[in-house]
Amino acid sequence: MIASILVSFDIGTLLYIVLGVVLGVVVGAIPGMTATMLIALTLPLTFGMEAVDAISLLVSMYVGGVSGSLITAILMRMPGTPASVMTTLDGYPMTQQGKAGRALGLAISASFVGGIISWVFLVLLARPLSELAIKFGEFDFFAMVVMALLLIVILSKGNMIKGLIAGLLGVLIALPGVDPIGGNYRFTFGITELQNGFSLLPVLVGLFAGNQILSSILWPENRQKTQQGANSISDMFMRKCDVKRHWFNITRSSVIGTWVGILPGVGANIGSAFAYAVAKASSKNPDQYGKGSESGLVASESANNATVGGALVPLISLGIPGSVVDALLLGGLVIHGLQPGPNLFNSNPDFVYAIFATVLIANVVMLLFMYMTTGYIAKIAQIPQKFLLPVLAVLCIVGSYAMSNSWFNVLVMMIFSVVGLILERKNYSLAPLVIGLVLAPIAETSYRSATMYTDGEVLPLILTPVPLVCIAISILMGFLMFRMNKNA
Repeated sequence: MIASILVSFDIGTLLYIVLGVVLGVVVGAIPGMTATMLIALTLPLTFGMEAVDAISLLVSMYVGGVSGSLITAILMRMPGTPASVMTTLDGYPMTQQGKAGRALGLAISASFVGGIISWVFLVLLARPLSELAIKFGEFDFFAMVVMALLLIVILSKGNMIKGLIAGLLGVLIALPGVDPIGGNYRFTFGITELQNGFSLLPVLVGLFAGNQILSSILWPENRQKTQQGANSISDMFMRKCDVKRHWFNITRSSVIGTWVGILPGVGANIGSAFAYAVAKASSKNPDQYGKGSESGLVASESANNATVGGALVPLISLGIPGSVVDALLLGGLVIHGLQPGPNLFNSNPDFVYAIFATVLIANVVMLLFMYMTTGYIAKIAQIPQKFLLPVLAVLCIVGSYAMSNSWFNVLVMMIFSVVGLILERKNYSLAPLVIGLVLAPIAETSYRSATMYTDGEVLPLILTPVPLVCIAISILMGFLMFRMNKNA
């Protein structure tokens, strides 16, 4: 293993890691552009490269892409990727309070710690954790998703009914497209572009960025002025008191993110939402979440970065991609004559350890690069909105169009800009809507697949260990919700 780590420190490989992280951070910070898109475009260029260099470049883009999206999420309320949706809830309010540097520093540090903790899991527990995850049945997945859907009310701003309504609206938005079991089209209303459903990124760009632009244009008197002088480099470094205050939250959120990442097909956005919900439910000041809570910010960022290492566990150990990006990485491995799975540890152990080393080095490079550059990027928050709004509008349009070179996605972004604006003006939280949108397809697929295996029998849903644990947690969360709303 030591020799393989030294291979990753080869000057050529190091340059590829640095290049991958830098490109990932830059692309991740552009709304509508994702690590998935970057890796897909880069994959053909790796054909003539050495396997270690190629995978190091792609994995580094993965790490940088998830981390980079926090920049615009905090400064502009524009999540560069779905992984940073929850980051906008508290990161942007901190920017409005003149704490952009502070928010960026906490988010970068939390991302780094989340990446390192997931790396430890990747190195030490890859096989046993993968074996545990693969034993989960469809009812187990369904129970976990239902538990997450129940948590959406905790993310609402003190109103359970409005939280549930927003969550159900998210579920409805997820329905158009292809039936995951039957394969037929549903709720497309004859619109060809809806045959694949609503693309997630245009919806998110509209709800969060387009909504903000419309609000600033229609009600300029309500624009919150960003205070000056709070974005110095010194604000970006965590102090001893910060470590003491946030270490447990960061550790817990990182473990949650790692675990969610291990589960195939879930993703960083869900890991971030889980961690955020748990942090809020266990907080002594839950009413501060969504208003600039440091705890909410670090929970989101530590969890979404931790999913990177977690998602690599089933990819390397079982050959099962844990996310869309991992599916692309799987293709990269196959292209270079490597077959992920249990045999990879026996046939190419040096390569596996080189991947482990790459994840570690990429997180260190990410930390250094973002600390060196984000202090200057934070000054974007001081630009008057009359100059910034046209640029943001162009980014929204370009980012939405770039998803599939479709003007329909631009139209979707505009529609959901209006939807987001109306909901927020009526005091509905956007977070439950987003969580309902991303979790609904997983819940439907898991439930329908499970009932097909059992001929419609649903007793396993309440008689097996994992669903029972999820039910218990859901009841506990319900009790906490009741107490929170009663004391509000």
